Amino acid sequence: MAVLTLIKKDPALDICIDSNYNDNDYYFYQRRDMRTTKQRTVILEQLMTHKDHPGADIIYEEVRQILPRISLGTVYRNLELLSEAGTILKLEQGGGQKRFDPNTHPHGHFRCLTCGKIEDLPERILVPQLADSDEWLSSRKVCGINLEYTGYCLECSGWE
Repeated sequence: MAVLTLIKKDPALDICIDSNYNDNDYYFYQRRDMRTTKQRTVILEQLMTHKDHPGADIIYEEVRQILPRISLGTVYRNLELLSEAGTILKLEQGGGQKRFDPNTHPHGHFRCLTCGKIEDLPERILVPQLADSDEWLSSRKVCGINLEYTGYCLECSGWE
């Protein structure tokens, strides 16, 4: 099992990932066996400024302002590595662009069927929890959950 390091939170974001910590100065972990590079740090810092679940292309354009020689492939590989390490979430839509979420705490999403915008569900909408004692669960290994509502956002619904 990988050793985890506590990383300081950006105070501009209102996210607290680990409910075991009441100190809002900390919110995500990075595996110690994953090398920290300047490129990876800048990519992660840029993603942390988003609540709109950007794709690699958006992060690339932002990171390029800081690291002009970085390639889209480098950004994409680092986002994949961070996702595999559990530092960020990768949101995959059938046949669509992969999007990335800095919030790794179990939470649901809403995806607009018209514009494709992805939003985090409000915290009051709870992600269903499976009971460890459930007979069905005892014969399976659950590795994650993907709760997504689909519909039309405020801008696309015409209900403004």
